[in-house]
Amino acid sequence: MMSSVARGSGLAPYLQAVVVQASARPVVASFPAAVQRPYVDPAASTSPPAARVLSAGHLGTSVSRSLNGRSQVRFAHTDLKVPDFSPYRHDSVQDGSKSSQPSEANRKVFSYVIAAGGAATATYAAKNMVVGALSYLGPSADVLAQGQLEVKLGDIPEGKNVTFKWRDKPLFIRHRTAAEINTEKAVDPSTLRDPEHDDERTKKPEWLVVLGICTHLGCVPVAGAGEFGGYYCPCHGSHYDASGRIRKGPAPLNLEIPEYNFPDDETLLVG
Repeated sequence: MMSSVARGSGLAPYLQAVVVQASARPVVASFPAAVQRPYVDPAASTSPPAARVLSAGHLGTSVSRSLNGRSQVRFAHTDLKVPDFSPYRHDSVQDGSKSSQPSEANRKVFSYVIAAGGAATATYAAKNMVVGALSYLGPSADVLAQGQLEVKLGDIPEGKNVTFKWRDKPLFIRHRTAAEINTEKAVDPSTLRDPEHDDERTKKPEWLVVLGICTHLGCVPVAGAGEFGGYYCPCHGSHYDASGRIRKGPAPLNLEIPEYNFPDDETLLVG
């Protein structure tokens, strides 16, 4: 007869078998008997409450036996106390047995005031940040100063045209005579290539303000020349009248009129 014993590290006490070599006899394996769980009386235990061994049906710590030994599991924490939140509660809701709905509106007023104040402060701060960023990215004071041109009208005699530099462009300011004004007002706009009446091109009849750039290819016309007594572009032969309107030549449009105004009777502000 030949026998063998199975051994394992943690399972050795529980796994033992005897094999008998015989044709008519089966292999019989033996297992340990059921292990009864011990019962320890809680009153007789000297361990702290968290480590007391109780039987089934009691709260606390349960002890069980497994293949790897004993283990303990704690099911409840009975030694913890719920904190008191009374100092943080509103006076109208200190009593938990009463409904909080009657005082709900009054309790929300403070929250709404705080939220509105915070939103207003944040909006004001954001506005200042945006204005500061735009001011930083925008043109400087010297550039803005170049964007406007102030002209003393008393320095321009009647019948003369004076050329200024404005935003790196030539600017024509013409003090027209009464004869020039009457001649330009008598022109029928329907006969013009770019129809415009003289009244539409001047804010004061005696003052004509136009950019000195030919609308054909950007040349600078000559003042007081041409067939119509206004401006003449010698590059390609465009003729303008004393109102800056194209009358002859390849230019398609009238001379451009910039934005300007008269702060007083003696001052012209362009830009």
